[in-house]
Amino acid sequence: MERLVVIGGDAAGMSAASQARRLKGPDELEIVAFERGHFSSFSACGIPYWVGGDVPERDDLIARTPAEHRERGIELRMRTQVTEIDAPGGRVRSRDLESGAESWTGFDKLVIATGARPVRPPLPGVDAPGVHGVQTLDDGQALLDTLARTSGRRAVVMGAGYIGVEMAEAMLKRGYEVMVLNRGEQPMATLDPDMGRLVHAAMDSMGITTVNGAGVTKILTGGDGRVRAVATENAEYPADVVILGIGVEPETTLARAAGLPLGAYDGLLTDLAMRVRGYENIWAGGDCVEVLDLVSGRERHIALGTHANKHGQIIGTNAGGGYATFPGVVGTAVSKVCDLEIARTGLREKDARAVGLRYVTATIESTSSAGYYPDASRMTVKMLAERRTGRLLGVQIVGREGAAKRVDIAAVALTAGMTVEQMTTLDLGYAPPFSPVWDPVLVAARKATTAVREAGSR
Repeated sequence: MERLVVIGGDAAGMSAASQARRLKGPDELEIVAFERGHFSSFSACGIPYWVGGDVPERDDLIARTPAEHRERGIELRMRTQVTEIDAPGGRVRSRDLESGAESWTGFDKLVIATGARPVRPPLPGVDAPGVHGVQTLDDGQALLDTLARTSGRRAVVMGAGYIGVEMAEAMLKRGYEVMVLNRGEQPMATLDPDMGRLVHAAMDSMGITTVNGAGVTKILTGGDGRVRAVATENAEYPADVVILGIGVEPETTLARAAGLPLGAYDGLLTDLAMRVRGYENIWAGGDCVEVLDLVSGRERHIALGTHANKHGQIIGTNAGGGYATFPGVVGTAVSKVCDLEIARTGLREKDARAVGLRYVTATIESTSSAGYYPDASRMTVKMLAERRTGRLLGVQIVGREGAAKRVDIAAVALTAGMTVEQMTTLDLGYAPPFSPVWDPVLVAARKATTAVREAGSR
């Protein structure tokens, strides 16, 4: 009987374990999984909404408990951290975090799903009480415990990416005065700056103060050792709680020490079957890997639960004796801050420049429903197209209700390699409550088509 060892008990790891178990029973394949935390198969993406009160209970974010995994024939060892991978020897060393006991476990097949770690800059005071990351359910619970003990109502969020803006909303809902400190030109660096400005203006109108170009130099503490302020080069901002929303990076410490191949972003490199390059019996998936960007043709690191679950399915199929592949991504993501919806897919302008693509842009304003329909909300759509061919390169959308999920139209078009002119003929659903006669994405495609033609005539 073969043994499959899985490092990581969240989306990619347990999806892989579960899929492998569906294909092979306990008499054919032994599955041992290691998870260093207290929870398995949870939604990290839901933590801001739990903190903000939209999700009532922590356990609502758990898809499957350790006991449920064990009932399905997966030996899931909680609070157990893998400390070493011996790839040539086919074994991993682990430590029980409760007892401190260490042991080796052999494997015939290995899945690395170690996820990502929050960027935690080496600033003075960053480890002070009252400073929190929000990567795991343990992190979310620690933050809620701090909020319950803290009488002050001033929150500083470091970073204005997805995590930063979502946590800013969560703290605003809890009645806090929210300050967002952003090193970049505008919030949401996953958008072009002109679209980021729309997000900034909307956040200001909601009562969330955002300071751009604000590189934090240190976190100041009071006489009790707790955080009291966040300092930049130009100012100090009082804080009763600080939330790190700077982003994440692949957690590949084990992989690096084992000599496994890493890419430009320090993520593990895999083939189409999610097998670690150069290793027949080792797979990797989730936030610890780099994936192919189908638009630029280059490897990228994108930490999203959608990808992690798909990776797990692919890996589990292959480890269980089947065959499946993961072709790549186009970089689709959606988020929101209060009632503002934010979406993007494909390349930004600087991404296109970085890979040497010549492009045109088109930006339009439209509404989510027919303009005469009650409560039609406005949205802005920006589209990038390759200058010579008209191939769609990317779309960004900022607006209110009904805006964000329109990005899925563009995601499909990108995956299919469509031109913006081809997009103008898409047969999309229409009724006044749902869309104008010309959907906003198609309006942007028409304008982009004109821009391509005009660029070709110059």
